[in-house]
Amino acid sequence: MRMEGEEPATADGGGQIKRALINATAGAIAGGISRTVTSPLDVIKIRFQVQLEPTSLWALVRSNVTAPSKYTGMLQATKDIFREEGLPGFWRGNVPALLMVMPYTAIQFAVLHKLKTFAAGSSKTEDHIQLSPYLSYASGALAGCAATVGSYPFDLLRTILASQGEPKVYPTMRSAFVDIVRTRGFRGLYAGFSPTLVEIVPYAGLQFGTYDTFKRWTMAWNHHISSTTSSISTDDNLSSFQLFICGLAAGTCAKLVCHPLDVVKKRFQIEGLQRHPKYGGRVEHHAYRNMFDALHRILQMEGWAGLYKGIVPSTVKAAPAGAVTFVAYEFTSDWLESILT
Repeated sequence: MRMEGEEPATADGGGQIKRALINATAGAIAGGISRTVTSPLDVIKIRFQVQLEPTSLWALVRSNVTAPSKYTGMLQATKDIFREEGLPGFWRGNVPALLMVMPYTAIQFAVLHKLKTFAAGSSKTEDHIQLSPYLSYASGALAGCAATVGSYPFDLLRTILASQGEPKVYPTMRSAFVDIVRTRGFRGLYAGFSPTLVEIVPYAGLQFGTYDTFKRWTMAWNHHISSTTSSISTDDNLSSFQLFICGLAAGTCAKLVCHPLDVVKKRFQIEGLQRHPKYGGRVEHHAYRNMFDALHRILQMEGWAGLYKGIVPSTVKAAPAGAVTFVAYEFTSDWLESILT
């Protein structure tokens, strides 16, 4: 005999599982779309970050470096990559990038929704927007950590394949994986993991926290406009353009703050990678003892500009990437919910 209250509990448990699946699926689709759309900018960013020589003409003039720089600006880098590698060069490493970003965003959005549900005491998305900004930041940071642990090896492979240029060192993702395990062991698949975790806490926290903050401000603005125009509509739903702007602003803020740690991560990831001499100096094995040593050495050898190599393509990429991710997630989540309910 079923006890009173047992069925609602079961139904609630089933609803939570369905909600988690919707969040994970929507997150994976959103991440895949965003990564593919912005891949050209990501490739240019990575080439800048792993280049030891200055990445701009003014920095090259001011420095005492005698060796020429392979890339000295976004336009020049775009022309060079297209001339030497063709259009496919801008999607170098996109397969491991997708294998990385789809589980990453799936885990991230699923964990984020679970944490917000716990904090708000409700699984309804409209209740989550009322959470304290501090809880939004903390939820985003914890979700980012969980996602990073599960997808990091693909991030490493993406960086290596995107940075190698021509001639290729590794023709396939499998050859890169086998060589890394052979030369560095399985620990090599997590090279640069420490600065990644240190980076992802403020990055994910800022991205999701500022996104929720911008959404609250936009809703307040909509209500203000409705009251001044005597409109009867009090709908809290934001337009796709407003979601795009919120996501764009959130991605830009997060990237500007956390970029130096991303540079350090990339240097650890490509330690010892053989590259053609035309790409300049390479990062030798064990070039940096730890994250703090890497920050110190980059600052000492390359100046503040070294810690912000690739910041222009990174910022240009982060804005649309954040916007596309959030808009795609919101629409995919709503669509999945409508067909599953």
